[in-house]
Amino acid sequence: MKRSELVFSAILVPVDYLMILVSGLVAYRLRFSEIATLRPVVYELPLREYFSILLIVGVVWVVVFIFSGLYAIQSTRRFLDEFVKIILGCSTGVLLIILLIFFQRELFSSRFIILGGWVLAMVFVSLGRLVVRNIQHSLFRRGYGLRNVVLIGIGETADHISELFRYNLNLGYSVVEKIKQVDDQSLNQLREMFRTKSVDEVILADPGVGREERMRLLDVCNDSHVGFKYAADLLDAKISNIRIETVAGRPLIEIKRTALDGWGRISKRVADTIISLVALIILSPFFLVIAILIKLDSPGQVFVELDRVGEGSKPFRLFKFRSMVKDAHAMKKELMKYNERRDGPLFKMKNDPRITRFGRFIRRTSIDELPQLINVLKGQMSLVGPRPHEPEEVSRYRHDYRKLLAIKPGITGFAQISGRSDLSFDDEARLDIYYIEHWSPLLDIKIILRTPLVVLSTKSAS
Repeated sequence: MKRSELVFSAILVPVDYLMILVSGLVAYRLRFSEIATLRPVVYELPLREYFSILLIVGVVWVVVFIFSGLYAIQSTRRFLDEFVKIILGCSTGVLLIILLIFFQRELFSSRFIILGGWVLAMVFVSLGRLVVRNIQHSLFRRGYGLRNVVLIGIGETADHISELFRYNLNLGYSVVEKIKQVDDQSLNQLREMFRTKSVDEVILADPGVGREERMRLLDVCNDSHVGFKYAADLLDAKISNIRIETVAGRPLIEIKRTALDGWGRISKRVADTIISLVALIILSPFFLVIAILIKLDSPGQVFVELDRVGEGSKPFRLFKFRSMVKDAHAMKKELMKYNERRDGPLFKMKNDPRITRFGRFIRRTSIDELPQLINVLKGQMSLVGPRPHEPEEVSRYRHDYRKLLAIKPGITGFAQISGRSDLSFDDEARLDIYYIEHWSPLLDIKIILRTPLVVLSTKSAS
C-alpha cells in the first residue's frame, strides 16, 4: 500500500465533512434569505441551533459514507463509481434524518432544508472529490504516487495493458519491468527485483498461464509482501459465481449460470419495462425526425429487422434504424474477404460501402440502436446485457462462448463501455461473461450512466 494512497483516502474524510457542512449552510441561506421572499418563513430556526445540528448530521453522514465504501483505499477511483456511491450515501443519510424526524415528531421545521441539503450535498461532495481527484492526477502526471508494477506475459492482453498504463498516467500505474513468461528464471529475477527495486504490484497479463505457475508466482509475491493481480480467463469467469449449500451434512457447490436469478431477474425485467416504455414515449418525436432524414438520405425502409440470437439460444428479430443500402446483407458474403474484425466469428470492415451517409452518423452516435427499446419492451432484450449476435456468429462460437446466451442481450453492456469495436472478440466475451457472473443492480446503473460518455468520446462505432 503506497503512502500516497493512504494520504488521499484520509484527505477525503475532512473534505467530505466540509462539503456536507457547506451544503447545509447553503440550503439554510437559500431557505431563509432567497426563498423567504417567495414563501414566507413560518417557523424561525436560529443559525446557531441549526449549525450545531448540522455538525452532528455531518458526522453521521461520514459514517454512512464509510459503510458505502467511499473511503476504500485504492490507487485510482472511477468518478462514476464514486458518484453512484455518493448518491446512495447521501440518500441513506437523508433517510436517517427523515426517520429521526418521524420518531421525534420534529427536529426542525423546514422541509426545503432537508431536500435542498440532500441535493446540494451530492453536488458539493462530488465537486470536493473532483478537486482531490484532479490534484492526485496532476501528481501522477509528474511521476509522484504511481504504483510501480511488473507486467508478466506476452500477447494482446499484455500489450494492451502496457500501452494503457503508458499513455494514461491518470490510472496511477508505471510499468518498471516486463517479463515474458513464468518459469524458474523469471521467478528468481522477480525475487532479486523485489530486493533491489521499489515494486508495488505484479500483474500477470497472460490468461493462458496455468494454475500451477500462477500459484508459484503468487507465493513469490506473498513472500515479499507485493500485491498480485492476474487477467482472468473464461474458465475463471465461469466458476466465479458459486453457491454452497449443505445436504446430508456434506457441502455441495453449485456453479450457477448467472448471478441474475430470482428476484434479481424480476426486478431487472420490471425496470426494463418501465424505462423502455417511458423512453419510447419521450423519444417518439425524435424517432419521427430520424425517420424523415433516413428517407431523404436513401431509398428503403426506415427500420430494419435483423436476425439475432437471444437468451437460451432463442432467435428473435432485432429492430434498428436503417443505416445501410438496400440488400446490404446479400453483399456481406462478397465483402467477407475484407473483414478487419478481431479474431472471432464477427464481421468488421472500415469504410463499409454498404453504409449510407446518414447511416455513418447514426452508427457513430449509436442512434441506430434506439429502436431496440421495442425489443426490450417485448422482453426479447434488456437495457444492459451482452451484445446480441447473429445466428452465423453463434454457429461458430467456441463451446465456452455459449455462456453469452445465458441471459438476454442488451442495448448496452460491460463490453460496449469498455472498448466498443476496438476489443478483440475474446476480450469482449470475457467482459460479457464477467457481467453475467457478477450482475448486480448497481453494476447495471454504472453501465447505463457510462454509456453516453463512451458514445460521445469514442471514434469508432461498433
